[in-house]
Amino acid sequence: MNQYSVFLISLLAAFATGCASNAIPDPDPNVETADTNDSTDTYDAGDFDRGESLAEAVSAQLGTVIYFDFDQAELKREYVDLLAKHADQISGSSDVQVRLEGHADERGSREYNVGLGERRSQAVRSILLANGVSTENLSTVSFGEEQPVVSRSDEQSYALNRRVEILYVN
Repeated sequence: MNQYSVFLISLLAAFATGCASNAIPDPDPNVETADTNDSTDTYDAGDFDRGESLAEAVSAQLGTVIYFDFDQAELKREYVDLLAKHADQISGSSDVQVRLEGHADERGSREYNVGLGERRSQAVRSILLANGVSTENLSTVSFGEEQPVVSRSDEQSYALNRRVEILYVN
């Protein structure tokens, strides 16, 4: 069984088990997230202003932050379609370079959080690769707890810091 099959089986198993009774609330919906009602799957040159880069256009239309549950690196089902749309954009051009930046909240040791951020960025990478993106278009990095979006120590802040950011670097 290859790595992709193992990932899909574990992803399906996670969804089949349902939510825990002590579920952590989802991040604030007003924070940069995917617009699930968006009907546009890909961009063309007319979809953004001449002064706007592809990265800015993709960020504005799709959203570039994937959130994770506490101490988890399993991708939530709600992000599968978003990542498929990103894969369409990335695989459409060999010149597009994307960096997946993994992050964690401040709980846990520095070393553990760097590892968790890496596992999160690798989970996103796996889905993009499964959707046709070439490994040459992707790089991953983990910042662990070092670059929080919010510096407070409460559950809502923690939820916003558990993420992977998709950055179009060119």
